[in-house]
Amino acid sequence: MELGSPGVAPGGVSVSAVLPAGGSGERLGGATPKQFCAVQGRPLVSYAVRAMERISWISDVIVVVSPENTETMKTIIEKYGHKKVTVVKGGITRHRSIFNGLKVFAENEFSSHLLQKPEVVIIHDAVRPFVEEDIVAKVVMAAKEHGAAGAIRPLVSTVIASAADGCLDHSLERARYRASEMPQAFLFDTIYEAYQQCTDYDLDYGTECLHLVLKYCKTNAKLVEGTADLWKVTYKRDLYAADSIIKDNLSQQVCVITNVKETLAQVGFLLPESLKSQIKVEAISQSLSKNDSHLQNIISGQCYNFVCVNDKRCAIQEIQELVDMLEKSNIPLLYPVVLISVHLDISENNSFSIGMEDLTMIKKFARETKKKNILVYGLLIQCKDPLLLQETVNSAAALIMALIKDRNPELIGQLLVA
Repeated sequence: MELGSPGVAPGGVSVSAVLPAGGSGERLGGATPKQFCAVQGRPLVSYAVRAMERISWISDVIVVVSPENTETMKTIIEKYGHKKVTVVKGGITRHRSIFNGLKVFAENEFSSHLLQKPEVVIIHDAVRPFVEEDIVAKVVMAAKEHGAAGAIRPLVSTVIASAADGCLDHSLERARYRASEMPQAFLFDTIYEAYQQCTDYDLDYGTECLHLVLKYCKTNAKLVEGTADLWKVTYKRDLYAADSIIKDNLSQQVCVITNVKETLAQVGFLLPESLKSQIKVEAISQSLSKNDSHLQNIISGQCYNFVCVNDKRCAIQEIQELVDMLEKSNIPLLYPVVLISVHLDISENNSFSIGMEDLTMIKKFARETKKKNILVYGLLIQCKDPLLLQETVNSAAALIMALIKDRNPELIGQLLVA
């Protein structure tokens, strides 16, 4: 999901991106502009920036924000380790902001040093977080050939016009029309010329970049069928939808780590088998104190869910090794990592107990790791009857999946019982 793609730009052209992010978010409601609202603990604009910068053939990413949010955007770039990003002060309207973003390639007053002018420039909304490289490549290729291109989607509802009295005047034949989406791409010289020729009316009231190049440069844009995930976060419900999509994407894989002890072997086998029906599982038998290359590779592949099975009352020291590895990988910078410490009480001969002191220690540890964007939960598998072990492990697997899918920060440090 987060891995960049090697290679050169489609058609061998140089490519940069401009992300307008100066909106006030009035339709969303609330004091925070939607591009700065947190989704899974990370500002929405950071997702859009990441979507562009992970594409290796995009040279520069220009983020255009309102003047009062310039420092906020710079802080986001630093916190989340964004690269090849330049922050530009926007204008009072969308078109004026995009124009300012283009000027960093052409006018000295908008940049301390001019960036290399691209042959093709992508324009993409900062509140469309789920754009993939494939559709970006398609619009770039189409822009190279036609001068301009944009993603489109079928209309969901029929468009109607009302008369002066508020009654229906006429409707449009839905099959003939499409919704204009992002990303859009342009030959840089074409879109820049269009903005230079724009009237103040177009700059203040226009919204469609494709229309500008048609009106001022006689360039007819190629329309490219887009995917369903190109929608724009506009209303508060869209934030919830974005949150749900990200959680679902993060819930595709789990790594189950079992200490190499005979007492854990049975659960170490049964638990991954029970989870496999719901999620891709990587199972490892090892001590976390050992630097295992397999585990390192799993982390490098950006797995966001880990289950550590042990038979100790309080296994903080063991899972600290994993926390350290995750921190060094910078994976938690992108999304919250779920780490579930599974404790066993399955022996008929041994009495397992966890006291208040242990629970307090677990909660304190969980609060500290939360600051690192690692969510630590505890789970006790309690079963003295071997005949019921499979059933108990299935219950534990259900709890693990619930924690992974919900990623609720309010439950960190709790000890759930299966």
